[in-house]
Amino acid sequence: MGDPRPEKIAIVAEVQEKFSNSEAVILTEYRGLDVTDMAVLRTAMKQAGGEYKVYKNTLVRVAAKELNLEIEELLVGPTAIAFTGTRPDGSSGDPVSIAKALTNFAKDHEDLIIKGGMLEGVLLSTKEITALSKIAPREELLARLAGGMAAPLREFASLLNAVPQNFAYALSAFIEAGGAGTGTDEETADVVSDEEAADAESDEEAADAESDEEALSGDAEEETSESVDSSESGTDEEESVENNKIDGDANENEES
Repeated sequence: MGDPRPEKIAIVAEVQEKFSNSEAVILTEYRGLDVTDMAVLRTAMKQAGGEYKVYKNTLVRVAAKELNLEIEELLVGPTAIAFTGTRPDGSSGDPVSIAKALTNFAKDHEDLIIKGGMLEGVLLSTKEITALSKIAPREELLARLAGGMAAPLREFASLLNAVPQNFAYALSAFIEAGGAGTGTDEETADVVSDEEAADAESDEEAADAESDEEALSGDAEEETSESVDSSESGTDEEESVENNKIDGDANENEES
């Protein structure tokens, strides 16, 4: 065998590049589709963000073999391959979109047969590709995710708005309770005043009792003093009588 022609080398390199850089690859058999059908399918794939390319199976086998891709059994009959690519608006296509575009076209065109494919290097069966096509597109999933995130955020915002209102209500209730508390404070002050008055009366009674005790002590001391004075006075009188008697007896003796 001679060296492969540059055109074949370029096609093999192109297939390898698309296999390596595409998120998803889906292999189909297009036997029975006419030029118009193929144009319609390519337009649908482009809108979905994909490419639909027809290559010779021999060249695809070479490219797959060099990349160690086990897709030999899928390279039978006229084969066209769908790759994820770029949408007309410049956004990237996704596996769900191209799987959906192919399965939707196959519903109306029985000649299009989905044989299998790969997703991130993992082989997919026809059933798995059909199941992939039933998943919501990336944009819808992102919208759902954004909506799911927005709902808690809206609830959180409502909660934040409710906090000042609840605080205002709580503050108002506190102020009203504080007004009622003023009466309580006055009652408490009255009770304290009554207690202080009672203590003052107790102190006065204690002082009066002490004064009475002192007075009684003074009277007792005076009585004791008078008793002592009386005793001393009686003793002096007795001594005076005895002295007079002695003086009288002495005078009598002198006169005798």
